[in-house]
Amino acid sequence: MAMTGDAEHGRSAVTVLVVDDDPAVRDSLKFWLELEGFFVRAYAGGPELLNDSPIPTEGCLVIDQMMPGMTGLDVVDALRERGGLFPTILITPHADVSLRNNAASRGVTVLEKPFLERVLVDAINEVTSVDRNQSTVRPLTSGSTMIG
Repeated sequence: MAMTGDAEHGRSAVTVLVVDDDPAVRDSLKFWLELEGFFVRAYAGGPELLNDSPIPTEGCLVIDQMMPGMTGLDVVDALRERGGLFPTILITPHADVSLRNNAASRGVTVLEKPFLERVLVDAINEVTSVDRNQSTVRPLTSGSTMIG
């Protein structure tokens, strides 16, 4: 995981890539996650992230599913084609069974909007926690979380 020093919290900060086409949501998530000690890079959509130079190679991806041009899962697929294997949290106002199944087949956690910020922080911490013995990212133990 990409980490930066976070002396105030006595831990390393995970880099979180926030992708949302709604500027109010994107800016709010960026602001709040930075207050929680994360290093945040925010993007207005999938193409902006994919055109970033260089594309970040590590971090946690928090991405909106319903965006013009490319859906969140389209962006996940494009990143994986380029070798990016980010722990991913998909945020959406409509998490039907089909979407949850598609996300689960990619190892993506789903949070349904609206959600409490603490739920997102807990999900980021859980999907980015590293099993030091296996050097792999552990999936959420409780599966996808829906907040209504």
